[in-house]
This record gives sequence, C-alpha cells and structure tokens, in this order.
Amino acid sequence: MTPVVLKTPDEISLQREAGRLLAQVFAMLDGKIAEGISTLQINDLAERYIVDELHARPASKGQYGFAYVLNTSVNDVVCHGVPSAVQLLRSGDIINVDITLEKHGFIADSSKMYCIGSVKPDAKALVYDCYQALWLGINAVKPGGRLGDIGFAIEQFARRKGYSVVREYCGHGIGREMHEAPQVLHYGTAGSGMILKPGMVFTIEPMLNQGSHKVKTKKDGWTVVTRDKKLSAQWEHTVAVTTTGFEVLTLRSEEQALFNE
Repeated sequence: MTPVVLKTPDEISLQREAGRLLAQVFAMLDGKIAEGISTLQINDLAERYIVDELHARPASKGQYGFAYVLNTSVNDVVCHGVPSAVQLLRSGDIINVDITLEKHGFIADSSKMYCIGSVKPDAKALVYDCYQALWLGINAVKPGGRLGDIGFAIEQFARRKGYSVVREYCGHGIGREMHEAPQVLHYGTAGSGMILKPGMVFTIEPMLNQGSHKVKTKKDGWTVVTRDKKLSAQWEHTVAVTTTGFEVLTLRSEEQALFNE
C-alpha cells in the first residue's frame, strides 16, 4: 500500500496558495461560461489566465498524455470530458468544469457545475443535491475520523434523494503529485477505512447520476459517460485535515459566507 504523505504546516500553506489561485480561475470563468461558448474556448481562457495572470502551471496539461488544462463534462458526461471547438454550450445544458493548478510545487484540484440558460428542474435539483453531497462529505472530515465516514455521508444522502453514486472514480490524495494516497471513495461504511490524521490533504469529488451508477468510456479513451444516457453531476474541493477538523483549500469567494459565522 502506498503510504500517505502528511503535509507540514508550511507545505499546506503553499498548497493553500495554489487553492486560492484556483478559486480565482473559477471567478474569472463565472462571467464567461454561457450559452454559445465552446468547451475549447473555456479551456483556452483558463490556460491563458493561469499562465499569464497567475504565473502558475495548469497541472492537468500533459498529465497522462492529456492535451488540455481542464475537463468539460456536459450532461451525461460523468467526468474527463475533452474540450472541443465544435461543442457549443446550449440552453438547458449542465456542465462540470474540472481544473488543476500547480504553484510552488504543490497542486490544487477543484470542479464546479454550471447551469446554462433555462435548465429543467430535475437537472437543477441534481446539480444542487450533488453540491450538498460534497459538503456532507467534507463535514465528515476530522482527525480521528475514518475515510469511510466521508463515503457513507455522501452515499446515504444520494440514496435518499434517489441518485446513484459513481463507483469507478474517487477522490485522491494530492500534493506535489496530482494523485497520491489515499483513495477517497464516495460510498462506504461509517467507521471503516483509514484513520484521518492532521496533515492529510485529499480531494472529495462525488459524481451522482440520475439513473444507474454504471458508466462507460468513449472511444477517445478519456470521456466517461453514463450507460443509460441520464444526467450526471460532480463537484470537487481539495481538503486538508486539521487538528480540529478540516480546511477547504480551494474555497471560492461565493462560499466564504459558509465560514463567516
């Protein structure tokens, strides 16, 4: 089993800076992701901003041979959607934009859903409920807790809402490398799995489907879609385990109010 790399306070400080910059990328994209834009244009906007404005590195580009700086997963695409010049966003679409950023040797990873134009109520509900599932998972993080607590919180909520949880893909440790130990499943049993310790940093990124949890990969070798062609949603944050609970390293400005109580 690959050992978990516990980060020092100084290393978490560097990773926090990467997360802060990544949140700025989403803030920049918020006003631009709209009906008519191509998914490749989203990619190019993000790349220019990360490189030219933030003086950082888009960590996904070149990783495992991937040619782009982000994933754009539209409607029934579960994850790893490939940006395209011919894929234009249309009213009614839901899209997940998944971005990684490296600064000072440390990587942050986050994704956000966008609803384009007039979106059907059931699609909006899926997007909202998946976001709630993410935060239920995050709120299960505390020192002395277990990895299984995270998956249990997500899965129980998803089932109550009538969704399935994708099982083939999971969260992961992150730091100097994009994918480190441990794997963070989005389903499971409370009180099971690895004990959480301060200094652990990992992503939580639940993928919820309207229909079956079963997925397949398209011929491009990247794009993962639902087998039944029903909608899928995903949200993601990079989270550090602290001595008292957790810190979301990729927290966006619109989420700051959650912690200003």
